[in-house]
Amino acid sequence: MFLPKYPDNPTPPPAHTHTPADPAPVRRALPPISVSTGAVATVVAGGVVLTALLAAVAVSAISVHIAAVVLRSLLREHHRR
Repeated sequence: MFLPKYPDNPTPPPAHTHTPADPAPVRRALPPISVSTGAVATVVAGGVVLTALLAAVAVSAISVHIAAVVLRSLLREHHRR
C-alpha cells in the first residue's frame, strides 16, 4: 500500500549536449612562501611571552580582588564596633 510504484520502462535522462563557449579559467597556483625557522621561533617565543604576561595580569587581578574583599570585610567589622 505504501510502496512507491516505479514505471515499467523508465526513460533515460536526456544527455547533456551543451558545450561551453569559453573554457573554464585556469587557476594559477600561489607562489611558494618560504618561512625561515628563525621567524617561526620568533612567533612562538612572542606567543609564549604574551601568554605569560596575560597569566601574570590575571593572577595579579585576582590577588588584588581577594585583598580588596578581605580589607572590606575587616573595615566593616571595624565600623560595627
